[in-house]
Amino acid sequence: METFQLEASQRKSTGKGQARALRRQGLIPAVLYGPKIETMLLTISDFDLGKIHKESGGENVILNLVIKNGGTQNKTAMIKDMQTAPVSRQCLHVDFCEISLDEEITLKVPVELTGKSIGVERGGFLQLVRRGLEVSCLPADIPDKIEVDVSDLDIGDSVHVEDISLGERLTLLFDTNFTVVTLVAPVVEEEEVPEEELEEAEEAPDEEAKTAEEGADK
Repeated sequence: METFQLEASQRKSTGKGQARALRRQGLIPAVLYGPKIETMLLTISDFDLGKIHKESGGENVILNLVIKNGGTQNKTAMIKDMQTAPVSRQCLHVDFCEISLDEEITLKVPVELTGKSIGVERGGFLQLVRRGLEVSCLPADIPDKIEVDVSDLDIGDSVHVEDISLGERLTLLFDTNFTVVTLVAPVVEEEEVPEEELEEAEEAPDEEAKTAEEGADK
């Protein structure tokens, strides 16, 4: 898996005011933590981070953080969490986690469906129940996505997590054999009866009864 370089600078101050001031300069407040290091307060370029997202095209990206603070130190890391503004989607804060290229990590990988299923051709609908699956692997073996072939699925069929094979280098993590994708039958909508027909149907028995009464009187 490709590694992307991202420059960062250490910062000492915190707080909402400082964070707003950084964002006005096109910078993003961030932190770097890990089991073998003390938490570091950082700033990164919003532009540089956006460029990496476009070039990588994936959610799980390995980064070489080049941290400058007088001297320079390099840390291999991944994005653990990213806070964004709900409306503008502007990046507000990033959490980086240091990783080792020689140790397995746990992360969620997006699911992508492939193939055209039999059930869809018969009018059924595919429902993707799990959009991501948790796996354990070395950083170099992280896949961009997990492809699930649905070609053989008919109406009523499902693919469970146990049905998915990722090879020897990746391990799917799960406690129960949950459903990943299912193919459901088409919904048959009841035809609405026009109100005029309903009124006529309600009036019909009365007319018949009236006719019967008149016949009896004769």
